[in-house]
Amino acid sequence: MEKEKKKYLLKTEPSEWSWEDQAANGGISKWDGVKNKQAQKYMKAMSIGDLCFFYHSGPKARRIVGVVSVVREWYGDAVDVKAVGEMRRPVDLTEMKHFKDFALLRQPRLSVVPVPDLIWNQICHLGGGYDGDDTSSPSLCSNVN
Repeated sequence: MEKEKKKYLLKTEPSEWSWEDQAANGGISKWDGVKNKQAQKYMKAMSIGDLCFFYHSGPKARRIVGVVSVVREWYGDAVDVKAVGEMRRPVDLTEMKHFKDFALLRQPRLSVVPVPDLIWNQICHLGGGYDGDDTSSPSLCSNVN
């Protein structure tokens, strides 16, 4: 039986590294520069194939814009991620305010947080899934690649 993939959210300022940068970079990038020890702990727990929401932070737009997967586990101070697909509709932070158990809301300063499966599925449903998801139902929004 295959091990269940973990899910995370990775925050980035679009002026520093945007979804467009991620996609234009052959889809693969080194995710580094995370200084917070708790956020690093989450990164160290990542396994190849884990999925992550790609979240634009900053004053103009706080929203989930895409999904990446972990393609190289923790090394040095980084993980490598690969673009899986853009959200069919970005999911704004205001749409997630009712997820009381979501670390994004409980620990808003962290740049890496885990995402429980239930919340992952609800966010995917809100966004209509993402390009490249392999489900017939965008409410599940999983990818087995």
